[in-house]
Amino acid sequence: MTLPTIFAGTAMAQMSATEIVKKAELAAYYAGDDGRSAARMLITDAQGRKQMRQFIILRKDQSDGGSQDMLVFFSRPADVKDTVFRVVKHTDKDDDRWLYLPGLDLVKRISAGDKRTSFVGSHFFYEDVSGRNTEQDNFTLLSETDSAYVLEGKPKDPSSVEFTRYEVTIDKENFLPTQIRFFNAQDQEYRHVEALKIETIQGHPTVTHSKVEDLINGGSTEMQFRFISYDLGLPEDIFTERSLRTPPRQWLDLKD
Repeated sequence: MTLPTIFAGTAMAQMSATEIVKKAELAAYYAGDDGRSAARMLITDAQGRKQMRQFIILRKDQSDGGSQDMLVFFSRPADVKDTVFRVVKHTDKDDDRWLYLPGLDLVKRISAGDKRTSFVGSHFFYEDVSGRNTEQDNFTLLSETDSAYVLEGKPKDPSSVEFTRYEVTIDKENFLPTQIRFFNAQDQEYRHVEALKIETIQGHPTVTHSKVEDLINGGSTEMQFRFISYDLGLPEDIFTERSLRTPPRQWLDLKD
């Protein structure tokens, strides 16, 4: 993907849209060589009814900006307890995703066409959790302030997604995306993602509270992260199908 270098009002050349997006991807999804966190999702439907999801995320990078392994272990409520979500992230093809359903003792593969569907009943999508491959979109810098960049992303394959474009605001200081606005075929904003709180943990700026809103049908989901740790030395052999049925308990103990 080749984009022209963007120039500000000075004679100094600034980063291209592609370079900005790549730095944002590293900041948002590749902090440290690996990581662990506990997450809590509060799902509110259009009628104001609420439900909770709690889980632990383990993540290991094969290389910065490259392949990545992820496991998500659900603990609450009872109807999702022991459900496990597994991701193998790729840079040159669609990510591999699986969901282990303990009630059926079934490992279900999530097809590429389902990556933008609800993540366990929330307003987050499967793709939100592991991150959208930046190679799937073309980017343009729309505007720039002293504190942020605003870029537009357009899918290279419009038939593969439900949006026609999105606008992402990226903080210049830490390169974390702080807001994403998705637009439909009528150019109406229908989905809004926002980072509500950012904290620095072990030297890494980290989103610890985020929210997704459905602007058409109503409802929203908030996600909060706690007990975040980086560079734990997670072994590669836990990121396998075996861990779906036999979770690595020693790495899920948040008292460590």
